[in-house]
Amino acid sequence: MEVLIILGVLFLTLLVVVPLIERSNMRVSSETAGKIARWIWPLIMISLVIQLIVMIAR
Repeated sequence: MEVLIILGVLFLTLLVVVPLIERSNMRVSSETAGKIARWIWPLIMISLVIQLIVMIAR
């Protein structure tokens, strides 16, 4: 039941946030997108290592 509630909240959030983003004139340049993309994989790896440490510590 909790999973359905979480999925419902996520779906409703998407229904609200996507139109708001489309209406805004916020555009990301390719240079800014490149800078952001360069940080994504290291942050994911750090997150996975932290999760592994937490799992082992239990």
